Amino acid sequence: MIVLETADAVRAWSRECRGHGEVVAFVPTMGYLHKGHLSLVEEARRRGDKVIASVYVNPTQFAPGEDFDVYPRDTDGDLVKLRDAGCDAVFLPEDLYIRQGGDAPPHETFVTVTELQQPLCGASRPTFFRGVATVVAKLFNIVEPDIAVFGMKDYQQWRLIRRMVRDLNFPIDVVGMPIVREADGLAMSSRNARLTPDHRRNAPAIFRALSEAAASVAAGETDAAAIVASVQKRIAGAGGRIDYVQLSDALTLNPIDVIDRLALLAVAAHFGEVRLIDNVELVPPKS
Repeated sequence: MIVLETADAVRAWSRECRGHGEVVAFVPTMGYLHKGHLSLVEEARRRGDKVIASVYVNPTQFAPGEDFDVYPRDTDGDLVKLRDAGCDAVFLPEDLYIRQGGDAPPHETFVTVTELQQPLCGASRPTFFRGVATVVAKLFNIVEPDIAVFGMKDYQQWRLIRRMVRDLNFPIDVVGMPIVREADGLAMSSRNARLTPDHRRNAPAIFRALSEAAASVAAGETDAAAIVASVQKRIAGAGGRIDYVQLSDALTLNPIDVIDRLALLAVAAHFGEVRLIDNVELVPPKS
């Protein structure tokens, strides 16, 4: 596995691979890797001839006062995990927003996906998805992959990147992979490491609430308000501070009142200082 630190080096590596007829698969990450990230690398390995990952904590998706400074980092450990998972290369940029030369003008070009960035996480984090779309577009232009693999725990991000790729004509197949969970159902996340023992014990209430909702829909429930209220009650009862619980059209992410199409039940809740997200897709019950 080779470690590349500049855009020119990454682009040269990728172009050499593709010049040999090899398919390049890319896994962008913010590091502090867990089994969920590594499952994406494994899928990239299945789909591509060469696999490259990036490790970069993107500052533009954090608003002032959010957890950029305390976001967990372990670059040395990440490199070991990526090597063992079968990565061929890793991109470790220092800063993707600094232009060469001390008197160069500041970075001022950003990508917005106008509608998909507004609901769910976008409602309470209005600058978040602008930062996500921009850094992923930059990485795509540097790595020039054939395939990019994302986890569907960040469902809105996955949908948004797919829409950006379609709209801007990136020749990239954006693959979404299922959520990887701890034994008690908690969705794996780098932020889980910051949970206190008490909050860690209580946080799986999110998954239990989602599972109960899925079971109720399978049994015939279609009323969004009833489902949302049940999920809210379960999470709040476990000590979670709810940012949102929403039932949405799975494609547009706009709220729906009745489950009459593929739907997304999505949650964001704080346990202590840690904001956790999770979701489940819901299929309308058979008539």
